[in-house]
Amino acid sequence: QVQLVESGGGLVQAGGSLRLSCAASGRTFSIYTMGWFRRPPGKAREFVASINWSSDGTYYTDPAKGRFTISRDNDKNTMYLQMNSLKPEDTAVYYCAAAGKFARSYDYWGQGTQVTVSS
Repeated sequence: QVQLVESGGGLVQAGGSLRLSCAASGRTFSIYTMGWFRRPPGKAREFVASINWSSDGTYYTDPAKGRFTISRDNDKNTMYLQMNSLKPEDTAVYYCAAAGKFARSYDYWGQGTQVTVSS
């Protein structure tokens, strides 16, 4: 009942920046936590960052900390991931995910958007 669509991926040179967007639709009132995950080529999906409803609780994986910034605009039902100082190892398919306040896991996932960082 919640649909998530990512956008903003593309090809960027190392050291450059990209801003990913995740647009939510459907039963968006039920969403409390939103997060970004990524799947590097040949590797399993991994956590990148998450943010709660009021945006006062954010978490980042160590590789993203200090370079990536997660944010959300609840009026627009949109979450963002600002990625700066990109590295080739950031190359991956990036996925948007969402969960209810008391959910034990992320229940909703987008289709992903490709981010490629050239050296």
